Amino acid sequence: MTTDAFEPARPVDIEVVSAQLGREARGVVGIAARCVCGNPTVVATSPRLPDGTPFPTFYYLTHPAATAEMSRLEAGQLMPELAARLADEPEFAAQYVRAHEAYLADRAAYGDVPEIAGISAGGMPTRVKCLHALAGHALAAGPGVNPVGDAALERSAWSPARCECAEPGKAG
Repeated sequence: MTTDAFEPARPVDIEVVSAQLGREARGVVGIAARCVCGNPTVVATSPRLPDGTPFPTFYYLTHPAATAEMSRLEAGQLMPELAARLADEPEFAAQYVRAHEAYLADRAAYGDVPEIAGISAGGMPTRVKCLHALAGHALAAGPGVNPVGDAALERSAWSPARCECAEPGKAG
């Protein structure tokens, strides 16, 4: 793994994540990022779900306020702006390719799934397709790994340093 090791999900984490998602959490192998109150913000998900479905999104953003903000940024046309940076800024694009490679390496530690080989998330390594996935990776990996995820978080009105949880500290 290229990111720091994360802790396994506890039953209370799964309960919080299920409430955040409005459905039962599936295939969670760990909590990759937490709110300042201790609740999950990003889960690490098995590359193959319990029902056998391949699942490329290893880092999955679950925090409702964060997901709402990424949706707002997508609707506000941040994705085309970031895609233009990929086209115009060679170092930004090279860092995005490295983020893709890091994502694949992290996921590979949890199993080989041929159906999703080479597929990371969010459009990496050449497109900007889903800010939710890219912000999730940035939160899990930390600043400086995923430039598009970092840029989305910088533009976001949501902050990982401020709790907006429905039940603050439930999993803390």
